[in-house]
Parts: sequence; C-alpha cells; structure tokens
Amino acid sequence: MAETSSETRTGNWYAADVATFGDRLAGAREAAGLTQEELAQRLGVRLATLQNWEEDLAEPRGNRLQMLAGMLNVSLAWLLTAEGDGLADPNESAPPLTGEAEAALAELQRLRAGAVALADKLAQVERRMRQAMRSVA
Repeated sequence: MAETSSETRTGNWYAADVATFGDRLAGAREAAGLTQEELAQRLGVRLATLQNWEEDLAEPRGNRLQMLAGMLNVSLAWLLTAEGDGLADPNESAPPLTGEAEAALAELQRLRAGAVALADKLAQVERRMRQAMRSVA
C-alpha cells in the first residue's frame, strides 16, 4: 500500500490522495496567472469566499464550479476528483510554446471564460423569466 501512495505522489502532483479541491483550485488559479482578488472579481464572489474554497473551509455551488473550470481551463472533474484535464505535475517540463501558440491558448482561455460567464447569465435570465411567468399565471 505504501508503494502505491509513493507512486501516486511522484506520478500525479494533484492526485486526490495527495491534493485537496482547494489545492487544485489554487494551483489552477496560479497557473492561469490570476490573483485571488482577480478570480473572485471575475466570478462575482467575495474574496473571503474564494479564500475559503482554497483553504477547503467551504465549497462552491455547481454553477460556480462550472465557471471556475472554464476560467481556469481545467475540467470540472479534475477540480473535484483530480481525474480528467487539469494541470501537469509542476516538476515535469513541458515543451516550449511559440509566441503564436501562447497567444492562441490565451485567447482560447479568454473565450472559454466568456462562454462560461455568458452561460451563467443566461441561467439567471431564465430563472427570472420562469419566476415572471409563474407570477402572471
């Protein structure tokens, strides 16, 4: 059993038995080049709320989880369970990207974050519409 744990620790920096949700969230935020203040503002939550998530004192609701995954360019499954598309072990060296590739990745990340934010706004409008329809009926 100790060998499996050791292998996991060296093989997957953010594995579920090594890192918590808060660890993965903080790592993804840092990899995205965002401060806690910047991410909290983009999500529309208080800084203390984000800090509680990163310190595993609280957990975000489903809609915020979706937004986090999109803004941080990781999968929702990875944030929750360390399975799926997420961050690589920080000790592994990735091949260098060209300036064009870096710019394209940055643009994709901005577009994905915008799409997630738009989906959240659409859900809010839909809820308001349903409430308005119920009050008329």
